Amino acid sequence: MSLEQRRREAARRLKESEASRLWSRLTAVDFFGNAFQLAALSILCFFPFLIVITAAAGENAAVVLVGWLGLNEEAARAVATLFKPGQISGTLTLPSAFLMILGALAVAGTLQTWYRRVFDVPGRGWRDVAAQGYWVAALLAYGAAQAAGGRALGTVGGVVLQGLFGFVLAMCFWWGSMRVLLAGDVRWRALFPPALATGVCWVGLGAFSARYFSAAIVANEASYGPIGVVMIILSWLVAVGVVVHLGSVVGCMYLERRARKGPTDGTDSHRRPSDG
Repeated sequence: MSLEQRRREAARRLKESEASRLWSRLTAVDFFGNAFQLAALSILCFFPFLIVITAAAGENAAVVLVGWLGLNEEAARAVATLFKPGQISGTLTLPSAFLMILGALAVAGTLQTWYRRVFDVPGRGWRDVAAQGYWVAALLAYGAAQAAGGRALGTVGGVVLQGLFGFVLAMCFWWGSMRVLLAGDVRWRALFPPALATGVCWVGLGAFSARYFSAAIVANEASYGPIGVVMIILSWLVAVGVVVHLGSVVGCMYLERRARKGPTDGTDSHRRPSDG
């Protein structure tokens, strides 16, 4: 075989590889552009909602955010400086509350659009809006559970136990997120592989955050002040968007590969029987 033939054969194998197919699927849904969109929406729309809700519950939004990023104590103190309470208590007006709720729903709607595109299911009108509200409530519950679990395991559990707890909690959250945001159009069983893949990616992001983002936040705060911390949080939010896409696409590719092998239990379709 000549050098040119070997080069063409290698190119053909690369094009037909799982890695190439994965990249094609990710670029088809514009995962990188969507990840930046999520980061911008979260900073502009969701974080104000999170701050107000956690304050109303007697908690600190910084604690929830630190739990999501998996930061060390020094980086956690830097993040806490972004959420210092003011000297004068303010009153939340009805229009501002309405706008904050719309902002939180916009973030949920973005994730919902991604999942419907990945799983190729149609929208459901007002059912989608209700699903967005359920997801926002579930996200707040997830943040509270993660913070409570972190405090409990921080004294009695080791790193392995904390990682296992974080993985199970993340997998269950993203499993339920897909089910809720897709308005029940995809079976629970079919959503498990994407949820498992997302959970693994989420824990991986947490481990990376604990090492890289902690150091980066401390360094950026020393160099640029609070805006440096915001820059790193934006980078983390972009990474979250990538993780959500990667987990769902990897899970769908697994389901498609299993379906090509010929399932025998009648569970090859991820859609409900009523949806065809």
